[in-house]
Amino acid sequence: MTRTEAPVELPVVLTVAGSDSGGGAGIQADLKTIEAGGAFGTSAVTSVTAQNTRGVQGQHLLPIEEIAAQIEAVREDFDVAAVKTGILATSEVIDLVVAEAGDADDLVVDPVMVAASGDRLLEPEAESAYEALIAESALVTPNADEAEVLTGRPVETPADAEAAGHDIVGMGADAALVKGGHVAGDEVVDTLVTDETVTTFRHERVETDATHGSGCTLSSAVATRLAHGDELQDAVAAGVDLLARAVRYNLDVGEGSGAVHHAVEARNEAARYDTSEAVEGVVAALTDRGVRPLVPAGGTTVAGATPYAETPDEVAAVEGRIARVVDGVRANRGVRFGASTTVARTLIAAREHDPAVRFAANVRLTDAVEAALDDLGGSVGDYDSAERPATVPRDGTAAWGVGQAFETGAESPIAVVDRGEMGVAGGVVLLARDPETLVGRATALLEAVEDGE
Repeated sequence: MTRTEAPVELPVVLTVAGSDSGGGAGIQADLKTIEAGGAFGTSAVTSVTAQNTRGVQGQHLLPIEEIAAQIEAVREDFDVAAVKTGILATSEVIDLVVAEAGDADDLVVDPVMVAASGDRLLEPEAESAYEALIAESALVTPNADEAEVLTGRPVETPADAEAAGHDIVGMGADAALVKGGHVAGDEVVDTLVTDETVTTFRHERVETDATHGSGCTLSSAVATRLAHGDELQDAVAAGVDLLARAVRYNLDVGEGSGAVHHAVEARNEAARYDTSEAVEGVVAALTDRGVRPLVPAGGTTVAGATPYAETPDEVAAVEGRIARVVDGVRANRGVRFGASTTVARTLIAAREHDPAVRFAANVRLTDAVEAALDDLGGSVGDYDSAERPATVPRDGTAAWGVGQAFETGAESPIAVVDRGEMGVAGGVVLLARDPETLVGRATALLEAVEDGE
């Protein structure tokens, strides 16, 4: 018996760029990002580089007719929904792309001129040739250094970035996204400029040198969203968010600075089921054990974050909490993402200090529980909600308090104690890197409390 095929239709994205033998940037980064974004990636290789995380050791430009043949082969066979460019190297190649792909509805131009290592990837005489390509583009994505080359103006502040964006739009581009990674400041401010609007995207800066492939990944992510039919601002917002996560959870590869995590969102999404199952396992273990002495009057929330979670919506939790009943405890409902607020915020805040922490559960704060915490064999941090600064909103208490708790210990705490404030009871949140450890800590805490009764 033969099986019936089930073809899948995906939008097609064409990347015209150089090859990176180190796999972190160039064609390799583009195709990884396009595939992770749910599109089909095709390519035309412009140059072959010998490079790794430490730098570029060599670069070989392919013959112009070979580059043209690749573009023609793709476009005559595939319904290309979006095109993005990377290393083009010479004015001749740029002119070719204008001729062969300039008519694309969604052309994203990443004007790659210098590698993150500082190695030059564009001949100086080719800089002026970019003007014709920019005039055909839906979006140009220069970093601050590239924007300076294209516009002739220094880009040292977000205001400078906005002015440079207007200049690029004035060259004929539909829009310009001037990236803020090279602009000093605690925040990375990316500035999107069109004829009618200016939109800024802000992310806290991640202290890392592992940004290899960041420009390629962002432009590919935006092109992929455009290929799916997103509006420009939505596509850019999605690309910027993906890059912020990809930089924070970068790939520790090579002897140099490492690369951004091109498939971080796809991997995070794929882990949702296993994370939910793990939380359900913890809930079952705790209810079977009968943890009634640990459950607060408002109930216990068990929560689990996906591996690269950044928001409470990426935290799975028992809906309705584990509640005390006459003969023990009971989980009111099932597990879903976004079901928790306070414990989820605490868990996300803890991950800012220790990203390996993925699971949490809140328990009662009593003298017996606090005494038993000291015997769990780990650091315990605490904070006093009543001392929350006036500048911190009430819904920011968890983030502020967890920061205080992490500062008081020499290592990542296994529990965070909130001593409460007037009219609000205190509590304890147990933290763990895996579900088994969370169950073990809760069980050990329960046994110590029971032994003391």
